[in-house]
Amino acid sequence: MEQARYVRFQGADRGGRDIHPGIFALVNNLGRAGRLTAEQELFRRINNAWYDANYTNPTSVDPTVYDPAVNPGAVAWFKSSARHLIERVDGYLEILAAHGIAYRCLRSSDPGRIVYEDDDQVVAVPHPRSG
Repeated sequence: MEQARYVRFQGADRGGRDIHPGIFALVNNLGRAGRLTAEQELFRRINNAWYDANYTNPTSVDPTVYDPAVNPGAVAWFKSSARHLIERVDGYLEILAAHGIAYRCLRSSDPGRIVYEDDDQVVAVPHPRSG
């Protein structure tokens, strides 16, 4: 079996844009709502800053990448090779678990129509659902 080329961590439930929000959005929403402990908030701030410094925000390259009219349902996937980014995800998952927020890890070699790509990630519009 071919190893999946992409990995995505997302909430189990659909969010406001009718997509499953990624784990960073979920943890950031908890932070904005004041629901994180001091330790969790410190983790969030330090690690968000690390991610900001260590990989590209796709909207800084293409402001329309997540525009629902242009790329409906677009979501980001890590490339499986971006281990330095994936290995820090566990702390976010621990925060979600502590708050009873269900999440899942998806793996795919074909996440959809790729609308953005760099060395570490892709943003893809999912394939239309059949049936």
